Amino acid sequence: MRYVSSPDYRHDGAERIGVLLANSGTPESHDVRAVRRFLAAFLSDPRVVELPRALWLPILHGTILRTRPRRSARKYARIWTPEGSPLAVLSHELRTRLMGRLAERVLAPFSLELGMLYSRPTIADALQRLRLLGAQRILILPLYPQYCGASTGSVYDRVAAELERWRWLPELRFVAEYHDYPGYIESLRASVEQHWREHGRTQHLLVSFHGIPERNFHRGDPYFCKCQKTARLLADELMLKEPEWSVSFQSRVGPVRWLQPYTSEVVAGLPARGIDRVTVICPGFAVDCLETLEEIDIEYRERFLGAGGREFQYVRALNARPEHVEFLADLIARHCEGWTHPELGLRPASTARGASA
Repeated sequence: MRYVSSPDYRHDGAERIGVLLANSGTPESHDVRAVRRFLAAFLSDPRVVELPRALWLPILHGTILRTRPRRSARKYARIWTPEGSPLAVLSHELRTRLMGRLAERVLAPFSLELGMLYSRPTIADALQRLRLLGAQRILILPLYPQYCGASTGSVYDRVAAELERWRWLPELRFVAEYHDYPGYIESLRASVEQHWREHGRTQHLLVSFHGIPERNFHRGDPYFCKCQKTARLLADELMLKEPEWSVSFQSRVGPVRWLQPYTSEVVAGLPARGIDRVTVICPGFAVDCLETLEEIDIEYRERFLGAGGREFQYVRALNARPEHVEFLADLIARHCEGWTHPELGLRPASTARGASA
């Protein structure tokens, strides 16, 4: 293997902290070919589909990638914006706002990059950018509040695969989760309360998380428990009683059992239980994407109203809300403690130098 080295290394160079924000990614467009490329990368990840490659890859390329991209492309087209994919646009906006907030705190000198698991800029691209900027200490922050092997674990794999190529390895820290951090729960509470002030409070709050196959839970993945704790803490902050909130899991595919109850079945059954006004929030998604804007706010809205519901509200993801930016800035600062010399610690903006966009 040919190793890459840090460019133009100087023994007296200033130490730089690099921060990598990691997210799943998105197709470059809602064209069927672009969606097929994205799905091929996503569904080829052994963390996502835990089947032997010899069994799974022929099914993926022989059947699934011949039919699913067209259906998915229609879904993406329903939420696409003039600026592009919502996940890409909102992830970049979050990075920009976070850069500004960190520059005020300040971790200096530092660089903040965004990397995607299955699209560009890739995690390898982001790490290479940090390497070129001279980052000698790197913090990896997956934008997945609840640890899951299929998401957080994949970020770790991609980081490790890229660093295998580096001659000089940086000091590395990895944020595995933040599902129960007070700042995160407070951000969720503030978003729900603001939504209810603007749109009126409903009878029920449904807390929907992306699902995973149930067998993954039985094999030791802690994701289900992390989701339950997030929902319980949010309900406590909102002072909701048991009948006023519940948890469900969305985005189920394939014939195997996934985590239950399924969001699709819950929303269809609420009106029959006398709940015809519901609010849905998806705390597992740091920014809005296909699963929130199309699956929840379009598909499941139609299902709820078609079952006799009167009012369906979706609380947007935290995105670049001030509370979210402030929390992530604090999270980054805490995980970087001890990495800077005393004279390069958290300082007022007037004395900060070396932050790079």
